[in-house]
Amino acid sequence: MTQPTRIKVLLVDDHAVVRSGLAAVLMVNDEFQLVGEAGNGEEAVRLCEKHQPNVVIMDMMMPVMDGVTATTIIREKFPQISVIALTSFREKELVEGALKAGAISYLLKNVTAEELAAAIRGAVLGQSKLSPEATQALIQSIKEPKAINYELTDREKEILALMVEGLGNNEISQRLVVSPSTVKFHVSNVLSKLGVTSRTEAVALALKQHLV
Repeated sequence: MTQPTRIKVLLVDDHAVVRSGLAAVLMVNDEFQLVGEAGNGEEAVRLCEKHQPNVVIMDMMMPVMDGVTATTIIREKFPQISVIALTSFREKELVEGALKAGAISYLLKNVTAEELAAAIRGAVLGQSKLSPEATQALIQSIKEPKAINYELTDREKEILALMVEGLGNNEISQRLVVSPSTVKFHVSNVLSKLGVTSRTEAVALALKQHLV
């Protein structure tokens, strides 16, 4: 990708003071051209269409439309625009959400002016920059086992919870005011979906996976 003569940048943050600080960083560097500022994601999408920036510096937590949603829309509508997530939040869910939405980089607001400038230059060349905290969050996410969706219905979860309490089919039938045959049908479905062959295994799995 050929780097433009001047990199057009759009700032998106709901705090005017933050935008002013970022604008000051950009304006002292002849490489960058500040083409606009937005206070929320919805406004950012409109300004992207109007100004066609090369790079958007995007806050994640904003009113009206958050940064993840705005990034998704911008990347879908204007794939040539690179988005740098710049936020105070380091939670892995937010890091994952921003990167899945299409952000090329994820930086925290304690980033230095030099680091931010390097990230902007890198963004137009397709190079990613992750803060150490974001990298650690992703590593932690990879290490954590993903929760399995057993696709239990609400009724099946209810019956599984009663199985965990130690109730038999007749007791569950009385508790839920349904026929024993109905309970037996649901219990059979629960065992099948959990991939177990006994009530004991089902209860053990439910407790291990925090299903109830």
